[in-house]
Amino acid sequence: MKAAVISPALSIWWKVGAISGASAVLLGAFGAHGLKNRITDPHLLKNWETAAHYQLLHSVVLLATPMCRKPGLAGGLITTGTILFSGSLYAMTLTGQKKLGAVTPIGGVALVAGWLALLL
Repeated sequence: MKAAVISPALSIWWKVGAISGASAVLLGAFGAHGLKNRITDPHLLKNWETAAHYQLLHSVVLLATPMCRKPGLAGGLITTGTILFSGSLYAMTLTGQKKLGAVTPIGGVALVAGWLALLL
């Protein structure tokens, strides 16, 4: 039986998902072990945990985007949403700049749009 061949244009989402997933695991571990002695605010630590959780979840979703009709749209929205949502939470945790939280809901909207794009 021959293995299925997927075009390079579609396989990009597997690569992005794999890199995002690996970095989510590393960032989650860093938050659990490396930040606890440096950041004492439990709210900020919870933000980091939420960021890593959402990044990991959406990394798995990226692995599925080549199976939908509009993988570029879905993958692009999910990638953008993850960067904005999780990235703003990571940055807010590291810098203490709460104004970065204004970006988080924009990322959330992009994530929702990415999920809906899977239906197209």
